[in-house]
Amino acid sequence: MDFSLPSTYAVLERTPSTLRALLQDLPEQWTAPNEGPDTWSPFDVLGHLVHGERTNWVQRAEVILAQGESLRFKTFDRFAQFRESEGKSMNDLLGEFAELRANNLRIVKGWKLTETQLSLEGEHDTFGRVTLRQLLSTWTAHDLAHIGQVVRVMAKQYRDAVGPWRSFLSIMDR
Repeated sequence: MDFSLPSTYAVLERTPSTLRALLQDLPEQWTAPNEGPDTWSPFDVLGHLVHGERTNWVQRAEVILAQGESLRFKTFDRFAQFRESEGKSMNDLLGEFAELRANNLRIVKGWKLTETQLSLEGEHDTFGRVTLRQLLSTWTAHDLAHIGQVVRVMAKQYRDAVGPWRSFLSIMDR
């Protein structure tokens, strides 16, 4: 599939409601467990998405669009959610995420991006030069990857409970 802004917006707009449908008002036995050391729970994933809305996607796009003296992005703290989500509930994070995402999409849509702008570059500390098109594509794929992660972690809570059907449920062993 080739990149298109309408397709990108279609996914980015749905992520908050998708996560709300999956996670709102669930007991912590569904939202707190992870897959083991150095893995994230659904709560951690949502905190990560909130942090990204605050500090990553739009801010990097602004660097690219400004084409200023420095095209280098600030390094993104992939683990800030452990600090920033402390004391918050899942429902708090769901509300925060929905509000931040709606605001970020208003900003991006307001830019009325052109093909020329989508080809502009910024500089990532690991990957080097990247285009705005790649950044927006990554934002979309990042959402989908984390939705998949949330679903996988939740499914694994019933890994033993499903009994012999586990052999038909590949998600249990990923």
